[in-house]
Parts: sequence; structure tokens; C-alpha cells
Amino acid sequence: MAEAKKEQQIDIEMDATTASGSYSNLAIINHSPSEFVVDFVSLMPGAPKAKVQSRIILTPEHAKRFQKALADNLQKYEAKHGEINSQDAPPIPMNFGPAGEA
Repeated sequence: MAEAKKEQQIDIEMDATTASGSYSNLAIINHSPSEFVVDFVSLMPGAPKAKVQSRIILTPEHAKRFQKALADNLQKYEAKHGEINSQDAPPIPMNFGPAGEA
């Protein structure tokens, strides 16, 4: 008789700073034969510079798993909330229009 596969549970901890998250409205993805590097960037209107908020480095296998998990979550989101309207990618650097004045 085959033994039932026991599901492994992982205890994951998160500090308060990480839990608050970082805003990103641009992701830049590069890769080599051994890794994918994803830089999450925050572009703000009128600012001459953009700041990388986080860099995540993944193996190709984990990048593929991430892609599938993200696609699955997007499908579930759209099933519940409706289709996400996406436009063509904006040019880099993004033009947010005239800079505001105080």
C-alpha cells in the first residue's frame, strides 16, 4: 500500500517593516542562464529619478512557478472583480504630465 504524501508546513516570520510593504508601479526584469532579477521600482510624477524599492533574485524554476502562481491569482481576481483593463506599456521614462506646484 502506498504511503500518503505528508504535506510539509513552513513557519514563515515577517517583521513589521516588511509587512507594511513597498509601492511599485514598474518592474524591470533581467535574466542570465542561472537567475532572474526583478527590480521593483517606484516612479513618482515630476521626479527626475526613480528608486528601486526591492530586488528579488529567482532561479529559472522559481521564476516559472512565480509566473504560474501570479497567472492563477490574476484569473481568480478577475473572476471575482471583473477584467483588469490593461493598456500598452507606457514609454520609459513615464510622462505623468506637468509637475505640480505647491
